[in-house]
Amino acid sequence: MRTEDLLAAIATGLWRWDSVSGAVSYDAEAARLVGLPAEAVTLPEAAARACFHPADWLEVKAIVQLAVAEGTLAEARLRIVDEKGTVLRTVRTRSRPIARGGSEDGYYLLGTLQEVPDPLPGTSAGGPPITGDWRRNREAFLLDAGRALAEAMSTAEVLRVAAGLSMPGFSPDGLAVFGVEGERISVIGHHGPRAGADRPLHDIALSTDHPAAEVVRTGRAVYLPTPEEYRGRFPAAWSPGRPRIRRSWAFLPLIVAGRTIGAWMAGFAHPVSFSPDERSVLTTIARMLAQALSRTALQETERELADGLQRSMLPASKPDIPGLTVAARYVPTGGGLQVGGDWYDVIGLPSGRTALVIGDVQGHDVRAAGIMGQLRIAVRAYASEGHHPDAVLSRASRFLAGLAEPERPDGRYDPRFATCLYMEVDPVAGTLDIARAGHPDPAVRLADGTMMLRPTAGGLPLGIDPDTDYPTTRVVLEPGETLLMCTDGLIETGGHDLETGWDRIRKVFERPVSPAAGSGGLGSGDLSDDLSGDLSDDLEILADSLVQAVHGPPSHHTTGPLADRREDDIALLLIRREAEVCLVGPGSAPVRRTAITVAQAEPERIAGARQQLRDMLHDWADPDQVESAVLMLSEMVTNVLVHTDGDALLVAEVSGRHGSRRLRLDVADGSDELPHRRRPGELASSGRGLLLMELLADNWGVDPRGDGKCIWYELYEAASEDGAPSSPDGV
Repeated sequence: MRTEDLLAAIATGLWRWDSVSGAVSYDAEAARLVGLPAEAVTLPEAAARACFHPADWLEVKAIVQLAVAEGTLAEARLRIVDEKGTVLRTVRTRSRPIARGGSEDGYYLLGTLQEVPDPLPGTSAGGPPITGDWRRNREAFLLDAGRALAEAMSTAEVLRVAAGLSMPGFSPDGLAVFGVEGERISVIGHHGPRAGADRPLHDIALSTDHPAAEVVRTGRAVYLPTPEEYRGRFPAAWSPGRPRIRRSWAFLPLIVAGRTIGAWMAGFAHPVSFSPDERSVLTTIARMLAQALSRTALQETERELADGLQRSMLPASKPDIPGLTVAARYVPTGGGLQVGGDWYDVIGLPSGRTALVIGDVQGHDVRAAGIMGQLRIAVRAYASEGHHPDAVLSRASRFLAGLAEPERPDGRYDPRFATCLYMEVDPVAGTLDIARAGHPDPAVRLADGTMMLRPTAGGLPLGIDPDTDYPTTRVVLEPGETLLMCTDGLIETGGHDLETGWDRIRKVFERPVSPAAGSGGLGSGDLSDDLSGDLSDDLEILADSLVQAVHGPPSHHTTGPLADRREDDIALLLIRREAEVCLVGPGSAPVRRTAITVAQAEPERIAGARQQLRDMLHDWADPDQVESAVLMLSEMVTNVLVHTDGDALLVAEVSGRHGSRRLRLDVADGSDELPHRRRPGELASSGRGLLLMELLADNWGVDPRGDGKCIWYELYEAASEDGAPSSPDGV
């Protein structure tokens, strides 16, 4: 006797489900048990699940998934229902997953079906009531759906969430969302099978005899459980020659604050009776969907307005400056209308030079963005007239201070100020004339990869005092060096202050960039590797890396001490002076150099000069030598300010290979009087400068010049075997 005949004799059927194709096969007995004619048949999954109670189908799917994950036997009770939802019988299924050959993820589910008697009243043989399971499943589903829709940040994301909702027992296989535009409705989103012509119309009049149009007109849902009912109620929308892949439809209104903003269609490939419980779930989903779509539409409108407003104020094309490579980034951070006033600009000057400007208007609102636009235009106009950097910022400050303050409803006065860094570039000489108005100082990556802040003279932010002066600082950008100008958003985003923010930027800025690594890639080559590639691509990669350090995944691990501080927009400009590859040849090393001017009226800049020297020597082998170098710098610069009437020009240079480098520091002034040795007493407060030089420097001297003198010293990182100092040149 065959196994099939034996099983049929005990009223047990066999079935198989293919997880890849979704096909469900029944033998004759299994087909009879599920309410089909008693003959072997293969059905698609949608038709097969229509034979089972929706709540049972949802439960058995969870049991099967657990059995697949654990490789165990799946056992469950299922109620068989007819087309009207009447329960015909209860069956028990036992099945086991078997891996498919040639498919890593697919499997067959082989099992049996056997009818079981209904439990007697007062017994627990039937297990817990199905109604309770249905309600618990529905509540869990609605909580999960509400959370997912509330977290969606765009209309497209809302539609994807809605398409992925697995409703308890009657999940739709396609949906469409209709929006209202005047007297017409159109599809704003569609998910699901697109084969054939079973797709909603994309643009129809509100008066059309269509289910979606009727829902929008009346504000009441339309349920169509069968194709016959669809054809009978809406014959104009039903095309006889058009193939249909769905068997039931639900059209529900999307209502927000009493106003119908559209309609939602849920289509089902299997028949759905739309019981009261099912309609309740669909209605709740429609309400949550309407709220989510209304919220995201408002947010998208605000973001589009803010983004368009700010981006319209940025340069339309990448600047082209001979001898320099430039990369720029602007990253709006605020959501909705929380826009900022960050901007940058590149301006061609009448002299043939180029001006680079970066600034930040106080505030995160539409007025900040509007002031930013006016200020940008004013700065561009003053620069185009040929004014010097200090004059440009002085005029811009008076312009901002003179802007009329609009009357506020609460009567409060709301003045605004702006920080700005204005730089006039001479690419041939490599000089940068910088004027600063309360803005962060620029940073320079030297030829050997060391990052140093360039302290510059500055004044108050623009708009605070119309009569503020803005002194100009000249900085020389050596070949192969890169300068970074940025707004405080790049430094302080993530709760950082100036110190910790610059430390975070330093880790990225000092790392060599490999052009071959692709966008955002960081390599580990030396300077010769840097210069061998395309400098433009190299700088673009560095700009992306700086932004990623603040907004990318690594930024989550470097939260600063002020984590509750709000985020800010980011604008940055990178400028690299081009260098030839021959500058760095085999056996040679890049030179680390900085120059600082300390004016008679600015003795406080001595502290900045000391910090500059410490930054230059951050990787020096002997910390005691670093302290000696800083002490001698202070002595030399102070002597200039005390004993002469001019400014001190300081030039520091580190050359040679790591471990055997030489530091040479020159301090020049305009006085012809040479220093002379003195013998100070124990209580004397001066006269020990040359004694310190002899004790601490490996080599030092004084060089007369036609317009003054230069006193210098040298320190060598390593000593010869006999302990005597030796220069890197072997002298």
